[in-house]
Amino acid sequence: MQSTINYLWHTDDLLGQGATASVYKARNKKSGELVAVKVFNTASYLRPREVQVREFEVLRKLNHQNIVKLFAVEETGGSRQKVLVMEYCSSGSLLSVLESPENAFGLPEDEFLVVLRCVVAGMNHLRENGIVHRDIKPGNIMRLMGEEGQSIYKLTDFGAARELDDDEKFVSVYGTEEYLHPDMYERAVLRKPQQKTFGVTVDLWSIGVTLYHAATGSLPFVPFGGPRRNKEMMYRITTEKPAGAIAGTQRRENGPLEWSYGLPITCRLSPGLQSQLVPILANILEVEQAKCWGFDQFFAETSDILQRVVVHVFSLSQAVLHHIYIHAHNTIAIFLEAVYEQTSVAPQHQEYFFEGHLCVLEPSLSAQHITHTTASSPLTLFSKASETPKGLAFRDPAQDISKFFPKVDLQADYTTAKSILGAGYQALWLARTLLAGQEMMLRGLHWFVETLQATCRRTLEVTRMALLFLSSSLGTERFSSVAGMPEMQELKRVTELRSRLRALVEALSRCSHNITETQVSLSNLSSELVKNRDQVHADRSIQQIQCCLDKMNLIYKQFKKSRMRPGLGYNEEQIHKLDKVNFSHLAKRLLQVFQEKCVQKYQTSLVTHGKWMREVHETRNHLRMVSCSVAAYNTEAQGVQESLSKILDWLSHQRLQDRTKEAQASPPPTAPYPSPALTDLVLHMQELCEEMKLLAFDLQDNNRIIEGLSRPPSAPDS
Repeated sequence: MQSTINYLWHTDDLLGQGATASVYKARNKKSGELVAVKVFNTASYLRPREVQVREFEVLRKLNHQNIVKLFAVEETGGSRQKVLVMEYCSSGSLLSVLESPENAFGLPEDEFLVVLRCVVAGMNHLRENGIVHRDIKPGNIMRLMGEEGQSIYKLTDFGAARELDDDEKFVSVYGTEEYLHPDMYERAVLRKPQQKTFGVTVDLWSIGVTLYHAATGSLPFVPFGGPRRNKEMMYRITTEKPAGAIAGTQRRENGPLEWSYGLPITCRLSPGLQSQLVPILANILEVEQAKCWGFDQFFAETSDILQRVVVHVFSLSQAVLHHIYIHAHNTIAIFLEAVYEQTSVAPQHQEYFFEGHLCVLEPSLSAQHITHTTASSPLTLFSKASETPKGLAFRDPAQDISKFFPKVDLQADYTTAKSILGAGYQALWLARTLLAGQEMMLRGLHWFVETLQATCRRTLEVTRMALLFLSSSLGTERFSSVAGMPEMQELKRVTELRSRLRALVEALSRCSHNITETQVSLSNLSSELVKNRDQVHADRSIQQIQCCLDKMNLIYKQFKKSRMRPGLGYNEEQIHKLDKVNFSHLAKRLLQVFQEKCVQKYQTSLVTHGKWMREVHETRNHLRMVSCSVAAYNTEAQGVQESLSKILDWLSHQRLQDRTKEAQASPPPTAPYPSPALTDLVLHMQELCEEMKLLAFDLQDNNRIIEGLSRPPSAPDS
């Protein structure tokens, strides 16, 4: 046990160790509060006095939630070694997070954004206080959990920090070689004499390497054999890097350098976030300090990302989930353009559904009017232009699985197990993503089919109303009075118009039958979608993969313990060999489930989805044609009815005039009252005229309804 006046710790509770100090978990003697104590060793006192006290002075000057707090500076009792008493971060460092097999291919998007936000905020506080850190790396970014379960990352280890303004330079070299600026690497690692001075932008290079590491799980610059074994090639990669490249790799000894201008396909960040992040990495991973961004531009660009809101959009035509990063003050028109950039679906071809309801996004409104979305509850994008769905592009985790060496090598076995387990977790993440994609494909199509069914019902209702009115107007009794009149041109015209009405009735009847058949087809498709959704919900491949991973994790943890030992006894070695065999079998089973129950089902669902998408596109176009035909028939029927009404009005009026003249010229001596036949004729004519007018009005109303079917209905919430 060791102690100061107020704190107590055991040397077994080591949190970290460096060249000049060790960090332990300690407790306050009075309150029992957990803290971290940094105890300096003898080597630290060989440094100049101003260097020894620099870390104390820097920490006393800083006060920010994303920088580890300094509570006190004390001394041990016997040796009187200096002790920094600091905030204890119980969840390790960002490096320990990245070294976990779950994050072998980088952090999930939400966690990466937390890292970005915390690092940017902490670095901004350093620059406001004129301090350069000079040793930014994942191991110096600590993590603790907030009261609401969220991660909080804090910068720590200010042993290399010093006060430096933006325009000042320094010549001393500190830092960890994988994260060092190439100019500092040349002098500190390669030991080459050079007269270069360094400015605050060296921290930006280290931040760029750290962010790339957090996004991908790997370092950006990797020579064959690794950075520590091939230092000259490491320096060459970083200094020969072309403008815009953010990574360089040498895959074989003395082989060529391969440059990357984007993040690898295994990265879990969405293309929407990657498109925002890559330009920042390209401009801070710039060797020439004159071309590298300054902190002002770095803070401006990263703040721009962090101030954006994400709108989740699932493209039915692509079968891919997109993250659209926009500012809340942007217009919806800007959002539609951003969707176009990621999906290639032009704004005029975009239609949206949310939770089964059509969303009409008015381009002139603010993006704040877009409903709140999540990855599991996104806006569903339907493209008016048909295309073959491509689905999610991914790398098969089997390509990242290595094999154990036959002989027992505790360190090598641990490394291999960690690599295989990392690929297993990547398979689990992909399996979840693929299954969620199948669910969203089926759900989105189901919503669209329901919309088409509603269109069928409305069109069919309008068609049947038109048929009812037309059929009633063709009753033989109403035209019998007209048919008995003397032959004249107008009566021939009435007959022709009546024939045309019969033809329109037949055409509308065919439309009605056509719509009914479409309803049956859509109903069958809806049943298929429900059946397939039930199958997706019943899928247990995720649970099977998770079960394999749980068993593999137990073996991995044992390997992690064993690697710290000098060797194993005979029985322990036999168990270790069996564990290697079991671990390999579990990995093989995991990949088999992933390939046969996840990938193959997903690929089959893509083919089926493409067929169904073509079907709904054809159905939609067909319904539009039928609706247009119904509207045209209604318009024509309206014209025929108006013509009939005018002719019948004229005939009625003409016949009344003729009867009146006849009565005046030769009044009948024996008939004191008008003929009942004449009275009935007049009444029939008047009744028919009125019905013709009512029918024309109803047909006009039907046309307005049909025109409304061709326009998307307004939604209460966008």
